[in-house]
Amino acid sequence: MEPTERGGTTGSRNPGADERPGTAAADGQKTDSAGAQEPDGAESAVPPVPESGPAESSAVGSGTGDDPAASPAPASATTRRSRRRRWARRVVLAVVLVVLLPLLVGEAALRVNYMGDPADGTYTRDRDAIWLGHAWVDGRKKDADISALARRLDGTGIRDLYVHAGPLEHDGTLPKSLYPRAGWLIRAVHRELPGIRVQAWLGDVLATESPDGMRLEREETRAAVLGSTRQILDAGFDGVHFDLEPLHSGDRHYLTLLDALHRETRSRGVPLSVAAHQIDPVPAFHSFWGTVTGHPKWWSQEFFGQVARRVDQIAMMSYDTMQPLEGTYGGYVAHQTALALEATPESTDLLMGLPFFHENRFGHWAHAETVAAAVRGVRLGLSRTDADRARFGVALYVDFAATEEDWRAYREGWVPDPGSL
Repeated sequence: MEPTERGGTTGSRNPGADERPGTAAADGQKTDSAGAQEPDGAESAVPPVPESGPAESSAVGSGTGDDPAASPAPASATTRRSRRRRWARRVVLAVVLVVLLPLLVGEAALRVNYMGDPADGTYTRDRDAIWLGHAWVDGRKKDADISALARRLDGTGIRDLYVHAGPLEHDGTLPKSLYPRAGWLIRAVHRELPGIRVQAWLGDVLATESPDGMRLEREETRAAVLGSTRQILDAGFDGVHFDLEPLHSGDRHYLTLLDALHRETRSRGVPLSVAAHQIDPVPAFHSFWGTVTGHPKWWSQEFFGQVARRVDQIAMMSYDTMQPLEGTYGGYVAHQTALALEATPESTDLLMGLPFFHENRFGHWAHAETVAAAVRGVRLGLSRTDADRARFGVALYVDFAATEEDWRAYREGWVPDPGSL
């Protein structure tokens, strides 16, 4: 999940058996007149009349004669082909039912999960965040943009800005040339938006599903990432937010990296934040999906909890869900919210991602993954699992793709007018 605003920076488918008409008679046999032979020298063009005409007629009719044109064997072959076709259709139907029936049942369950009313008070806890694109640190944004951002965020629950300051190099290093205006941004935000933290968003593609990318199994790479974290915090950022993808469930090298990073951020009194994959909708689903597609996508709930215990904030990327309908998407987000709340300790901020972008491709349909559906799903999951969780919020992805409707849906659904409560 890296911003595309930089121009492609990454973050993050007739057995044709040779049927021949056969004859029932054995090779070399003739049944012309009960086995009688033609007289030597016979030259008549008219074949002899068999003595047992009715019997001969019966033999031919039963497929035991010499004449292939008179044999009904092709009808028998047609019957076999027809049986094969029926058998093939039944197999296809069975496969379709095996694949589609669980899917339809699952989609129906998600739609049901979207029903009901959220509990009172399940609104912002003033711990929300937003991902901001690279333009904020490379010189494209100006003072007027800071003023506009301050107006946009006024009265919302946003307190953290994840500002794209990377990407990291595959070896874990971070060129300083990538964020020349970071100091200006941090000072301007502290002046215009007091109380809001500016975190450096660092990411890279991992070499988990292709030969290219960062390799966390290399100790020197992890050491370089730690060095880059120190570098970015020395630049004045109020924290650091990591998004490394595709990150497979159970990656112990990632956990080792987080331990080292958290020691560093804790020593400086700043937060360590990470973007997280979704949780298995059913147990071990990431293993099944990884076997079928080569891209596990989900994390186990256990691994999600292991990550959450090593950071100060964990923001689930609860979009790109492959859901085709707004109702099923909202039900899916409600389910993911519940799973994440169960796995996240109360000492860690849990944020659920909202889709502030509009794309139509496999895995994401803009008409289904709406901010309104996501907010309602978040509130339903929160209501059913831990309605009073204090360290909870939503994270908006991403500023440069957001529409007025996205902001309106966020405010109306998650940040209500105090006078209306």
